[in-house]
Amino acid sequence: MSYQVNITDEAARDLRAIFEYIAFELLSVENAENQLNRLQKEIQSLDEMPERYRRHEVEPWYSLGVQRFPVDNYCVFYLPNQETQVVDIIRVLYGRSDMDKTMTEFANE
Repeated sequence: MSYQVNITDEAARDLRAIFEYIAFELLSVENAENQLNRLQKEIQSLDEMPERYRRHEVEPWYSLGVQRFPVDNYCVFYLPNQETQVVDIIRVLYGRSDMDKTMTEFANE
């Protein structure tokens, strides 16, 4: 059975920020479009076997079942729910950023 993939508002803001940074700061609209397409393709692939990636090893995310996987220089954080067959994409972060700090700030919002 296929899962439904939902992108949270925060993850949508992350994707928009990634696109804008590459397009307007690095001045490469084509690379921004390609990066966004790769991210979206990999995110949508979670509709099948979303548990194939590992859990994020930092608490409280590990206990909550948050999983993550890399796409190029970015890391996609998501929460699969077997009962509802829904995958919620919660963040898309630059891999060299302080992801744990950003995730903690997100939880405290």
